[in-house]
Amino acid sequence: MLRKASLPLAVAIALCSASAAAEGYKLLEQSVSAAGNAYAGRGAQVTDASLVYSNPAALTQLQGANFSGGLNLIHAKTRYSDATATSAQGMPVQGTSDGKLTLNELVPFAFYADHLNDNVSYGIGLYAPFGLSSDYNNDWVGRYFADETAIKVVALQPTAAYKIDDVWSVGLGLNLNYVEGTLSKYKDHSGLCELGTNINAMFGADVYNAAYCDSHYEVNGDDIAPGYNLGVHANFGDTKLAVVYHSEVKYTLKGDSEITNTPITGANVVGNPNFMVVSPTLPAIDLRTGKLASNSQLTEKSKLDLTTPANLTVSLDQRLNDKVSVQASVNWTGWSSFKSIDIVSDDANPSISLSTQAAQNLNAEGYIGYIPEHWNDVWSFSVGTTVAYNEQLTLKTGVGYDENPITSSHKTARVPTTDRIWWTWGANWAYSANQSLDIAYGYMWMNSVSINEHEYNVQEQALYKSGVQANYRNTAQVLGVQWNYKF
Repeated sequence: MLRKASLPLAVAIALCSASAAAEGYKLLEQSVSAAGNAYAGRGAQVTDASLVYSNPAALTQLQGANFSGGLNLIHAKTRYSDATATSAQGMPVQGTSDGKLTLNELVPFAFYADHLNDNVSYGIGLYAPFGLSSDYNNDWVGRYFADETAIKVVALQPTAAYKIDDVWSVGLGLNLNYVEGTLSKYKDHSGLCELGTNINAMFGADVYNAAYCDSHYEVNGDDIAPGYNLGVHANFGDTKLAVVYHSEVKYTLKGDSEITNTPITGANVVGNPNFMVVSPTLPAIDLRTGKLASNSQLTEKSKLDLTTPANLTVSLDQRLNDKVSVQASVNWTGWSSFKSIDIVSDDANPSISLSTQAAQNLNAEGYIGYIPEHWNDVWSFSVGTTVAYNEQLTLKTGVGYDENPITSSHKTARVPTTDRIWWTWGANWAYSANQSLDIAYGYMWMNSVSINEHEYNVQEQALYKSGVQANYRNTAQVLGVQWNYKF
C-alpha cells in the first residue's frame, strides 16, 4: 500500500526539524523585532511595519510611512537513535539506526505601511506563515515511513486599519496564500526487498529483481487560497493591549503521485505472452529479463485537502518607567481541524489507486494514502522585557513555551516533536533619524521523544506487520535581522 504521502500533508505533518520553530508547522518568523521578546507583546507593541501581520489595527499608531524587511536563518537538528523497523511481512528492515537531520532554512519577509488620513491606515506584506523541510538519508531504517518532506506557504496581504478614537483601533488583512510541497518515502512491497535472493527458492529460478529495493513514492502539488486577519488595538498610554485573529485557510492541493519499480502481479498480465504467471497474487516473471516483473514508473493525478489552523493571540505591552517595559502574550491555535491526511485519486485513468484502494489495503475507493493525525488545539505563552538602554539602543529578551499538538499515539517519523521552550535575545539600533536595525537570536529546548508508528486503513484499523520505532532529540536556533526605514 502507498503510505499516506502527500505533499502538504507532509506539510501537515510538520517536519521533524524545520517546524521546530513553532508548534506544529506554523512559522513565527515574520518579525525580528517581535522575536527579541520571544514574541511576547506581539501586536500590542507599536514597533514597525511588520505590524501588517502581527496586528493590522496597530498600524494607526505608527508615525508616517514605514518599511520593514528582514531575513531569519533557522538552524535545526533532529537526532534519532535506536531506530528499528519491520516490513509489511514482519521481516526486519536493514538500514541506519542512528543519525541526524540538519536544516538550514532562510525565511524572508517584507512589509510597508502608511496613512490615508488621521484615522485610516493601510499596508501590504509578503511573508511565510507556515513551512517545513526534512530529508532522511536514503539508507535509514525507517525509509518505508518517511524520506523527504518539504512544504512552504507564501502569503501576500493587503491591510487596512481604522482609528475609532484616541484609544481604540481595528484592522483587517486579506491574504492570498500559495502553498506547494513534496512528500516521499520508499515503498515496501510486502517484503520483496527483505527476502532478497531467497525468493529464488520460491520460484525455483534466479528471478530476484533488485529494483524492488529502490521503489520510491513521491507526491507533489500546489494550490492558492484566501484567508484573513482581524485585529484590535487599545492604547491606554503606558498600557497597550491587542487581540489578533488569523483565520484558518482551506486548500485542495493537486499534483501527481509517482511510484517507481512496482511489482507486476500475475492477475494483471494473464494471457500476455511476455510474462509467466505463477500466481495471481505473486509477481509475474518478465520473460524478456528472466526476473520478477516491475513497472518502471506509475503516475496518477491526486489531490489532498489541507486546512491550516486558525490562531488567536492576546497580548499586553506595559511600560513600567521611561526605560523599562514588560510584555506578555497568550496564543491559541486550532490544530484539531487536522484529523487525517487523505490522498485520493484525481485521475480519469487511475493506476496506483487500483491496488491501494483494495479492501486488504486502504479499503476506500480512490484512496492512494491515509494517515490518521487527530491533532489537538494547543496554547502557547510568552513573557518578555524591553529596556531602552539609550536613545539609539533598545535591548530585549523573552521566554516562550509551546504546547505540542500531537498525542503520543500519533507521533510519526515525519513529526517526532513534543512541548518546547524558547529563550530569545534581541536589540534595536536606531543608527539614524529614519533608519534602524533589529537583530534577534533564539534557542529552543525540547525533551526527548519516542515514536512507534504503524500503517492504517481509512477505518483506522492497523494494516500489515510494518512499523518503525525510534528515539528523537530536537534542538533549534534562529538568527534574524531586520531593516526598518521611516519615510
